[in-house]
Amino acid sequence: MKVLAVSDRVQEHIYSDAIRDLYADVGIVFSCGDLPFYYLEYIVTMLPVPLLYVRGNHDDHPQHTSTGRVLTYPQGCINVDGWITCRAGLLVGGIEGSIRYLPHGECMYSDYEVALKLARMTPALVLNKRRHGRYLDVLLTHAPPYGIHDGTDLAHTGFRPFLAFMRLFRPRYLLHGHVHQIGPQAVRETRYFDTWVVNVYPHTVLDIPLVGKGR
Repeated sequence: MKVLAVSDRVQEHIYSDAIRDLYADVGIVFSCGDLPFYYLEYIVTMLPVPLLYVRGNHDDHPQHTSTGRVLTYPQGCINVDGWITCRAGLLVGGIEGSIRYLPHGECMYSDYEVALKLARMTPALVLNKRRHGRYLDVLLTHAPPYGIHDGTDLAHTGFRPFLAFMRLFRPRYLLHGHVHQIGPQAVRETRYFDTWVVNVYPHTVLDIPLVGKGR
């Protein structure tokens, strides 16, 4: 199935009428955070498919539009932070935010806090394995895993618990944003055990086959 994933930067060709023609064959949309909520609402309005998202480290406050609307979340979209759902034949879970680099911040976490969030997802993962023959297809995150696509500064350091999660539950994909890498030298896809880790910034299109009993 064709997947559109977006993160961190509004793209003019997506925020326009052209989206209907360019992405007419997309079956689901993922957002990895730090995008205006009106942008996500526009996408889900123009494409009649589910849009699943997690918040980024800059999404912890109300957002104001040019028309005066105050948005606290994007209407019509599904926040998957801390839980798992099955949409369009894919088993999807999510973890929002980045590493804590400031004393306060709703969408900033320590490694320990992220480990707890992942641990709370374990019963649903085990149930997925029994029902569908696999734990998870996509882990949707804002920050990358530690040592994979992350930066050298604290704000862009990845989460260590993602590594153990991938080793144990083998999601087919981990999609993240947060790290603004572009150009021919940027490493955007890395294989870690059975998981493809993909930096979707600012957008990418993936073809994810539907497999197993979850179809």
